[in-house]
Amino acid sequence: MRKVELKIVALANSEAQPNSFVVVLKEESGDRRLPVVIGAFEAQAIALALEKIPTNRPMTHDLIKNTLLTMGISLKEIVISNLRFGVFYATLICQKKDGATFGLDSRTSDAIALAVRFECPIYAKEFIMDEAGVTIDKSVTAEPSPPERKKELSTYSDPELGQLLEEALAQEDYERAARIRDEIQRREG
Repeated sequence: MRKVELKIVALANSEAQPNSFVVVLKEESGDRRLPVVIGAFEAQAIALALEKIPTNRPMTHDLIKNTLLTMGISLKEIVISNLRFGVFYATLICQKKDGATFGLDSRTSDAIALAVRFECPIYAKEFIMDEAGVTIDKSVTAEPSPPERKKELSTYSDPELGQLLEEALAQEDYERAARIRDEIQRREG
């Protein structure tokens, strides 16, 4: 079964599921996106690793990385390997010092958090991209933002910020999406 390489392009609050987040993965050589709903802890773990923000004490995913490395095991890649009843399943592909490889079952959110820490590739099996991947229609031209969109993000309500974030992601304006995400996180903190 063919694997599709993915990269993380966005991490945002989930409008559909309160108190959850969405990590958006984009295929390296294509236009499909794979949105994966994750919990707040995993979103924080991914964000800290992406932004290379140090923590005073090792977080759970750092502990797992340190444990594997101490045992002479490296994480070569992660594979989003199955999709059942709307739930993604992942496999950690690990390699021992002697070159032997083995797989470990993992929640997809944990696998992504580890992939960021090990700086290893993220893959999904082709059938998962076919079933759950989303293609953004590039033929639809985005309308210019109305003048009121230029106002400060702090003046928007929480639901308006959520809508702005969705629009920014749909338009692939990830810089604006990151600023909106930061404003949402500032309010929650």
